[in-house]
Amino acid sequence: MYRIMLACAGGMSTSLLATSMRKAGDEMGIEMTVAAMPVGNVAAVREDIDILLIGPQVRYQIEQVKKIYQELPVTVQVIDSLDYGRMLGEKVLKQALETYKLERGRD
Repeated sequence: MYRIMLACAGGMSTSLLATSMRKAGDEMGIEMTVAAMPVGNVAAVREDIDILLIGPQVRYQIEQVKKIYQELPVTVQVIDSLDYGRMLGEKVLKQALETYKLERGRD
């Protein structure tokens, strides 16, 4: 099971994308959880996630966030701004899982 967290300025816009990703995951038969939160709260979920996706509007905080997770096996990446704006949950999910698998050496 994949545990995915989306983070943006307030957690509101990523909530919409999280819903789209859950729907896509269900259709693809992927066992996962997807939640959203403000980027300022990401340190609170350090041990509870596999993938952290940062909204494009807070991409300037990516290095700070990576430092929080540097010693943990958590994939941290910025969501593509076009995919985010169009709420393309399936595309965002596929990209996140692909990156996660590449980083972990999994198929």
